Amino acid sequence: MKQSADYTVLFADDSLVALNKRSGILIAQDRYDPEAPRLDVAAKEEFGELYAVHRLDKDTSGVVIYARTQEAHKNLCMQFEKREVHKTYHCLVNGHPMWQTLHVDLKLLPDGDARHRTVVNKRQGKISITDFTNLGSCGPYTWIKAEPKTGRTHQIRAHLQANGLGIVCDPLYSGNQKPVKLSDIKRRYNGDTFEERPLLSRLALHAYQLEITHPVTGERVTFTAPYPKDMEAVRKQLAKIFKVDPLA
Repeated sequence: MKQSADYTVLFADDSLVALNKRSGILIAQDRYDPEAPRLDVAAKEEFGELYAVHRLDKDTSGVVIYARTQEAHKNLCMQFEKREVHKTYHCLVNGHPMWQTLHVDLKLLPDGDARHRTVVNKRQGKISITDFTNLGSCGPYTWIKAEPKTGRTHQIRAHLQANGLGIVCDPLYSGNQKPVKLSDIKRRYNGDTFEERPLLSRLALHAYQLEITHPVTGERVTFTAPYPKDMEAVRKQLAKIFKVDPLA
């Protein structure tokens, strides 16, 4: 697997590639910022022309697939349209939900307010469905698994917000941009809190798994994206201190 500052290759053949992208890079051209760094452009040198078949927010890390041919592009786009793709995300939220599982089917309207956020709108919103699972609480945080059945912009973040939860370091939806620091979770922290670097200071949302039907072979295939370094550091520390591990 090739290492890049922007992505790691999870899988590649003649019809598609699956990449594990970093947080902070777009997967296709953005209408608000056409010059912003893009994953398809970054990976073009290695794979040639790539065709986007689904969306992943700029600030979300994790698995992204691209088609390499027009035929594969059409096939994969249809799978997403027909909701035949199984998507699994992991996120770290502030607080402790009282539920073990939660089914949310609130209609969402993208770009629904002055801050371009996705908002719940029963009249104008589109059908949006997410299933959440509580993976365990660790001090001030909780690990959550999210399985969106639809693909609305910011769907997971909007559905969590509507249920009183904010993802760690989410500037748009949580109202709490406080980074994760070891001194906040470790009782006997011996370091200098003024010099301390955060373990994680970006949106704690990761596209962990994507299951599709291969456009050529017809087999069901699953791509799993390991946590990036910052989320992995948080996972290890929280697992060590609170004995809760979202990957266990």
